[in-house]
Amino acid sequence: AAPCHNNFCPLFQSVAPPFLAATCAAAALATGALLVALAKRPQAWRWPRSRALVAQLALGTALFAAPLPALAAGVARGWHLGTAPCRLTHLLWHWSLFAQALLVASGSCGTAWARWEPRSRRLAVALWAVALLLAAPAALVSGVAAGTGCVRRSVGILAPLYLLHLSLCLCLLLLLPAGLLLAALAVPRLRASWAAGAGLLWLFLGLWGPYGAGLAGEFLLHAGLLQPTCGSFEHFDLALGLSEALGVLHCALGPLALLLAWRC
Repeated sequence: AAPCHNNFCPLFQSVAPPFLAATCAAAALATGALLVALAKRPQAWRWPRSRALVAQLALGTALFAAPLPALAAGVARGWHLGTAPCRLTHLLWHWSLFAQALLVASGSCGTAWARWEPRSRRLAVALWAVALLLAAPAALVSGVAAGTGCVRRSVGILAPLYLLHLSLCLCLLLLLPAGLLLAALAVPRLRASWAAGAGLLWLFLGLWGPYGAGLAGEFLLHAGLLQPTCGSFEHFDLALGLSEALGVLHCALGPLALLLAWRC
């Protein structure tokens, strides 16, 4: 509201489309190379970066990168596909995000992925199904704003459905990594797993952690729990945008890091 003036939207509209397009291209190349390595040298993938776990992480990054071209076009030219495709885009985005978080957690806490057997197959189905269920609120709170913008929140900040979605994001992006870190410090077996290379999988959680903190800050500002000023909103928009961009990079950096670690 006047006299505040925020320059974030013009900056976002000019920077986001090329960033999303470049990230999608890099993700396609990195994920493709990772899948080729999995297919050509299946015996080379051992615990903790077992073949079953790495293949599912590659699937997660591919699902995450798939909507990026549509989002880039929507930012540059306006979203003209309607509400349903917008919600489907956010469903795929959060489904892959939550599935990868659960996969990283399961890969850091045991040897379930050491072999692809009935037990691990049942675990994979359960994790992906739970992730899809947890992503449903994200799809329902997203929508089309002003007729041409696909936004991640089209409801009020205090809407019960958005509070549920926010709680799930904070649990998976902040509380889950914190709990795993404390468990690894307390349990020697988990520390040994990290030393063997499982900590590499934490690249995903490290990239998305700042975004989880940003969502919490956004809630506090918009709910009036923190005293807002023109400057605080402007700087916060930029910080939240940068943290989300950092998280988006996981779909390119994650497969590349796994591939480089395997080569080394």
